[in-house]
Amino acid sequence: MTWKQLQGNGLPDGILGRIGVAVSGADANRIYAIIEAKEGGIYKSEDAGEHWVRVNDDGRFRQRAWYFSKVYADPKSPDTLYVLNTGLFRSVDGGKTFNLLPARHGDHHGLWIDPQNPNRVANANDGGASVSTDGGKTWTTQQNQPTAQFYHVAVDNAFPYHIYGAQQDNSNVGIVSRSEEGVIGPHDWFIAGGGECGFVVPTPRDWHIIYSNNEGFLTRYDKLKEQAQDASVVPLDWAGHGANDVPHRFQWVTPLLVSMHDKESKTLYTAAEAVFKSTDEGQSWTQISADLTRNDKSKQLPSGGPLTNDITSVEYFDTVFALAESPLQAGTIWAGTDDGLVHLTTDDGKTWANVSPKLPEWSTIALIDASTFDANSAYIALDRHKLDDLKPYILKTNNAGKTWTAITTGIPDGANVHAVREDPRHRGLLYAGTELGVYVSFDDGARWQPLQLNLPVSPIHDLVVKDDDLVVATHGRSFWVLDDLTPLRQVNAQSAQTDALLYQPQTALRLHYPSEFDKRQPVGNNPPAGAILNYYLKTAPKDEVTIDILDAQGKLVRHLSSKEKKDNDQPPEWPDRVETPKTLPVNEGMNRFAWDLRYDDPVQIPGSFYSGDGPKGQLATPGDYQVKLTVGGTSQTVPLHLVIDPRMQGAEPAVQKQFALSTQVKENISQLHQAVNEIRDMKAEVQRLHKRLGEDARVKPALDAADDLTKKMSTVEEQLIQVNMKGSEANLAFPNMLNESFDTFSHVLEAADNEPTQPQQDVFKMLGGRLNEQLQRWAQIKKDDVPKVGAIIKQLDLPAFPVPANPAQH
Repeated sequence: MTWKQLQGNGLPDGILGRIGVAVSGADANRIYAIIEAKEGGIYKSEDAGEHWVRVNDDGRFRQRAWYFSKVYADPKSPDTLYVLNTGLFRSVDGGKTFNLLPARHGDHHGLWIDPQNPNRVANANDGGASVSTDGGKTWTTQQNQPTAQFYHVAVDNAFPYHIYGAQQDNSNVGIVSRSEEGVIGPHDWFIAGGGECGFVVPTPRDWHIIYSNNEGFLTRYDKLKEQAQDASVVPLDWAGHGANDVPHRFQWVTPLLVSMHDKESKTLYTAAEAVFKSTDEGQSWTQISADLTRNDKSKQLPSGGPLTNDITSVEYFDTVFALAESPLQAGTIWAGTDDGLVHLTTDDGKTWANVSPKLPEWSTIALIDASTFDANSAYIALDRHKLDDLKPYILKTNNAGKTWTAITTGIPDGANVHAVREDPRHRGLLYAGTELGVYVSFDDGARWQPLQLNLPVSPIHDLVVKDDDLVVATHGRSFWVLDDLTPLRQVNAQSAQTDALLYQPQTALRLHYPSEFDKRQPVGNNPPAGAILNYYLKTAPKDEVTIDILDAQGKLVRHLSSKEKKDNDQPPEWPDRVETPKTLPVNEGMNRFAWDLRYDDPVQIPGSFYSGDGPKGQLATPGDYQVKLTVGGTSQTVPLHLVIDPRMQGAEPAVQKQFALSTQVKENISQLHQAVNEIRDMKAEVQRLHKRLGEDARVKPALDAADDLTKKMSTVEEQLIQVNMKGSEANLAFPNMLNESFDTFSHVLEAADNEPTQPQQDVFKMLGGRLNEQLQRWAQIKKDDVPKVGAIIKQLDLPAFPVPANPAQH
């Protein structure tokens, strides 16, 4: 095969840039080309490229040629073609005129047309992918694709905390980290000011005040007032200007931070080629450094050309790319540039020292993390992918930058590093965000290993530790959270040598979790519901493994086992109903189980139906507990602290009163259930008696007596439980009896963190009175009627009739 360069014959003269080409499926001689040139535009050939004519020079199709320049030909109609740019356009007259299609989002980069049915079209753009089946009139949603490309991540001090970031070619966003509805959906997101790049930073004092930047612009957003106020150092749009033509080189991901040492959260820092400080929430700014970059003028010229310039500030060079404030020492600030320099001030910018490590030239200091344990220690992540160097680079200093040590052993080539963070609660525990995922080090960077788990392999551009969670910003797969870092903080050299190891749990939160939620829609997951218990097993044990939850006095709260227990679960009806795990996992290696904070369930009735998820054990109260793991006959115990919902502090006394009543309700339910079980056992005995004795006239008196007993027992049973309840909504036809009333009441009682209301106490007293009446009737039947039947059977020299214990009790 040989190639022939096409020139002249209608093609534009001079330099040609990017060219997009499409051959019509309806006519192989019909070719369309979108050409970047001085006289560029959309060109058409009718003779397989021998001759060309420009049919359209609309600037909407020619702009940002390097970014777009995509043309697609319809497979059935030679005069139909599509051009992709900020919008998606279609022509049906060979490119002379175009109509804008209502495609999703903007910035369109890819199109697929079904060769058999051109009305079926798939489009890829900066918002995701969508499909049309009617030739582009309507499109499927993009709100089902977790493909956000985040540059950085931040969290606030709210409860639940929010996660913030700026998404490439989308808005910035704040997302709650857990939802009361059990899943995190679109209504849990909000736009936190604006901007697709840079940082989104809530203030420590009030999370409703959020700062974000977008190229050179900086916004102060008040979520309560829904006001976004400009707080820029230089509030001018310099789009299209080269770095050599602007007063300050604010680039695409300009660093931004709110000082953690200002209790009023009014002090801000940002940077261009120099560092700037505001003490009045961005109302005014002071430059607190000289130019901290190499200031190489040859690298500050306009980008693009010689045909089309394209300048968005991404192309600005010689800028401060990373800023970090010491959490220990006010006024200590680290600054790293995209041309390989690191500077440090310990007097809030009055003086700066060049503490740059010996690096390959022109490295980008992607991120700096100032230590939470030592004001002289810091970690830096270097990125050299723009120089075709994909090796990982992380350095640390323990002497304020006088010397630096490379710490990347274990991170492979190709995993160039975007971010490094120190665990603020465990010295020497580090996390790195790389092009290929997350890595962890337990020895201050001496050795690294993957911390990937179920995280999709994707670039990790930033990560942050929030309390016991690791929150990561992927560039293409949205935000992810690793819940509960406490096991990582307890890892030591002996961990892998032990046969079984129970980790001390994190402080658990006493929250109310929904019993139903829809996970079939595009939603994020909540953290595990309950107290997270982590344990390590060297090998998967063959024998039973148990965990017992004990209260502060050592009394059993909950018994959990690895042996699957066949509970009396009713057949499923509702796909959104949450199935609470009850069986412990016992896999080789790490295991995790979430205790739902409930005591052992009451006695159950086999085959019973409820409108909800049925009777449960009472919800544990805030306080201290013990977790005992038993493996192979050997036990180990660790403490567990349970606290009330942070939004309900002060409600602990009310919760104690609620718990006391819930405990009584559970005891009553157990007594009710035991009575029903006894009655049903006795009725089953009568049935077996009939089956065994048949029509033997000799035993007719015994069978008649047993039948009379069954009738008496049934009158009690039918007051205790709705015997016709065979579905979750059967009570709409067959009224609730005591069992169903107690069940719904138990859930109503625990719906919130409040002490029982007077009506609730009245209802409990009423239900309890009705229950005691029926239990007494059953006790009387067991005392009088059951022995009579037993005596008749005994006189007939038949096997003894069983008599249940009296009274019924849990």
